[in-house]
Amino acid sequence: MRFRCAVLDDHQNVATSVADWSPVSDQVEVVAFSDHFATEDELATALADFDFVVTLRERVPFPATLLNRLPRLKLLIASGMRNSVIDYAAARAGGVTVCGTKSSSTPPVELTWALLLGLARGIVQESNALRAGGPWQSTVGADLHGRRLGLLGLGKIGSRVARIGLAFGMEITAWSQNLTKERADEVGVHRSATKEDLLATSDFVSVHLALGDRTRGLLGSAELALLKPTAYLINTSRAAIVDQDALLTALHEGRIAGAAVDVFDTEPLPTDHPMRTAPRLLATPHLGYVTRANYERYYGQAVDNIRAYLAGTPVRLLG
Repeated sequence: MRFRCAVLDDHQNVATSVADWSPVSDQVEVVAFSDHFATEDELATALADFDFVVTLRERVPFPATLLNRLPRLKLLIASGMRNSVIDYAAARAGGVTVCGTKSSSTPPVELTWALLLGLARGIVQESNALRAGGPWQSTVGADLHGRRLGLLGLGKIGSRVARIGLAFGMEITAWSQNLTKERADEVGVHRSATKEDLLATSDFVSVHLALGDRTRGLLGSAELALLKPTAYLINTSRAAIVDQDALLTALHEGRIAGAAVDVFDTEPLPTDHPMRTAPRLLATPHLGYVTRANYERYYGQAVDNIRAYLAGTPVRLLG
């Protein structure tokens, strides 16, 4: 029997070239979709004739309502070893095996610093002006050395962001609900007593928390109002941690110097979404994990997962 495998959200058309799919090519036909399916109806129609599906990060929800419409589905592979948008109970009930892949924390760390530096030195604005024959120097850059970087979260990604900040000569402070002084001391940063103190005293604030009941809407209007008017906010974690309407208001009213975001409440971002035109905003289309090495890891291990499943010994099980 020849199986069919769908690869979702292959926007760059690289899923079948960055990994070697030949070990399963005799048994599996691979079809990569470069366009995003925005609705459950579109997904149900597109995936109706597939046995396996490879989905990228948490960009496509697989609730029970969708899984129940895919009776042919046998194997669902998600990049990364944690996925909050798959209904694992419904998958088990429908006989769907769910597997993950390893993922590196290096790419989001690097993108965080690309965004922070881009904000601080007005890189996009100055580059666009130079290319368009605009003014020669129109911004005054913000210094990093001696300034305070506040980190919401000091886990695997946050701690690596902290160490780079220390190399720039920044003062680093961190906060999360579970952060201990021992952990902060281990990384070499100051533990802020409260979230409010971190926000009020930082020159740059970067979000590195997992999305959950305690972090959803963690930064709303009241919290953003604590930021200095010269402060910058960077979010490469999850959009829902920061109230999007409150952030847009703060940017339009000039209550903070700027923000950089890589994550949005709806992805891909609709063409008329206000985030596309907000002032003082540096925005990227969820590039946090989009690097060649990470894609090689995702899709290479997706092939391994398919091989293991076909052999009757599935690996990297989730849920």
